[in-house]
Amino acid sequence: MEMKKLYKSNTNRVIAGVCGGMGEYFNVDPVVVRLVWAAATLFSAGCGIVVYIVAAVVMPNPAD
Repeated sequence: MEMKKLYKSNTNRVIAGVCGGMGEYFNVDPVVVRLVWAAATLFSAGCGIVVYIVAAVVMPNPAD
């Protein structure tokens, strides 16, 4: 069995494709991931923005 890998999304991309990629990986609607991420950012005094930037840099693009 092949292990799934986490990639940025090419199709569900708003800024960098991080939330879209997470939605595809966990088989959840990317809008739900974006809403949870926004709520977590609000409740963590903006730390979600830093985590998003790090994820955008670290997560690879899918090999087409």
